[in-house]
Amino acid sequence: MPHTKDRSGGPGKGRPGRWPALGVLVLAVLLVAVDATVLGLATPYISEDLAPSGTQLLWIGDIYSFVIAGLLVSMGSLGDRIGRKRVLLYGATAFGAVSVLNAYATTPETMILARALLGAAGATLMPATLALIRNLFHDPRERSLAVGIWGATASAGTAVGPILGGFLLEHFWWGSVFLINLPVMAVLVLVGVKLLPESRDPSPGPWDLPGVLLSMVGLVGVVYAVKDAAAHGPGWASLAAALLGAGALCGFVRRQLTLPAPLLDMRLFRNRGFSGAVLADLLTLFGLAGLVFFLSQYLQLVQGRSPLEAGLAELPAAIGAVAAGLVAGRAARRFSVRSVVSGGLAAIGLALAALTTIGQSTGYPLLGAALLVVGIGAGFAFTVTADVILTGVPGEQAGAASAVSETAYELGAALGIALLGSIVTGVYRDFTGPAGTPAAAHESLGGATAAASSLPAPTAEAMLDAARQAFVDGLTLAAGVGAAVLLAAAAAAWFLLRGQRLEDGTGESAETAGDTAGAGHP
Repeated sequence: MPHTKDRSGGPGKGRPGRWPALGVLVLAVLLVAVDATVLGLATPYISEDLAPSGTQLLWIGDIYSFVIAGLLVSMGSLGDRIGRKRVLLYGATAFGAVSVLNAYATTPETMILARALLGAAGATLMPATLALIRNLFHDPRERSLAVGIWGATASAGTAVGPILGGFLLEHFWWGSVFLINLPVMAVLVLVGVKLLPESRDPSPGPWDLPGVLLSMVGLVGVVYAVKDAAAHGPGWASLAAALLGAGALCGFVRRQLTLPAPLLDMRLFRNRGFSGAVLADLLTLFGLAGLVFFLSQYLQLVQGRSPLEAGLAELPAAIGAVAAGLVAGRAARRFSVRSVVSGGLAAIGLALAALTTIGQSTGYPLLGAALLVVGIGAGFAFTVTADVILTGVPGEQAGAASAVSETAYELGAALGIALLGSIVTGVYRDFTGPAGTPAAAHESLGGATAAASSLPAPTAEAMLDAARQAFVDGLTLAAGVGAAVLLAAAAAAWFLLRGQRLEDGTGESAETAGDTAGAGHP
């Protein structure tokens, strides 16, 4: 594919055809968002059909995030070198193909492998889309709107995914939820070939393969260590993984500091706004992801909703995120970056705190209101942090910077599912059932539901009630931890993003504007 070198443009200028091109880019975002949400709905069915252990079920949930977190920086840097359009279209094709493997997995091990391969393909998509937005839109206000649309599409995907997935789960087998990726992928590739311009660093230097391996081993090793220690307690396996991961990450950083053309320019982290936005993203996903992963199971297996009803029940979060994302840039310019980001994160934290009061029969008004506030807070915070990250780097480094942002998302999600998910699983496994409760019932709530069908009615009812209450107890404890993390993230963002402002069309960067005019903002 032919490529066009990155072009700079002054305020008010932009590449012709940029808005139709944005339409193609958000299809890739939709692809990833839909896939992430349908897994939660399909989990009870996967659990019943493939009979994974509790540990395998967590691997199915978080292996995608592990792999994608390990490869995002490498894939973002690869896009900067060989072309972001090329990486995006090849990655979308692979994403669709691997979705078929997910759909037809027949064992827990096959499903885990398929999710890992999907993570490798998914690592190509998000950095490329954000980097192309950075190079398509030169006017700061247009770019903020484009980033808002990008984020709103991801939120819309979280709404469409559960509803469409719920419909498919009610009428077809669970594998069908992964096949919905195929038509989106086909449209993205066929239209993207025509509409997307190529963009890459005009002087990229060689791709650092040893750095790729070090970053992959480092991130996966550290995350695995946390997951293993959370699930089974500290041990030799988790210690070895932690040491291996930490050593690899240290080697990666040292190597990047000495290379003339590094995979990741470590000097980016000297920008306080960039570092603060990345940290805020990581902590937010950590606090949210584990809870969200188990929420669909709560709605279905505890409250007895159908998959479609569960999808509709989660809709307020997406509505709030879409609405907030579209006005977040304007709000950040009207008030300040740190006010909008910190306020959004604090709102999420308070909503999670409200969820610590839920029980088996909690009414929908509380759940719906909490989800709406979570969506609004996330829409404001994530849109503004993405804009800060994009505007804090030169255009030729947009892929690597976007990859750092996405790595924070995925690493936070993986750690959140590992730690908060382990809290839910640990509390659940300790429930006391009636005599005759099978061991499989203690592995997962889906396992208990499946086991109940072979027990006498009184025993099954007593076992399910105990299992559901234990699941709710674990969920509320995880919500409390998540709330504390989000409130801490809000405080951190308030200090780290002090003085940061979005570009206003005068050519000032977020860092410059913050340094020169930040004193007038809270």
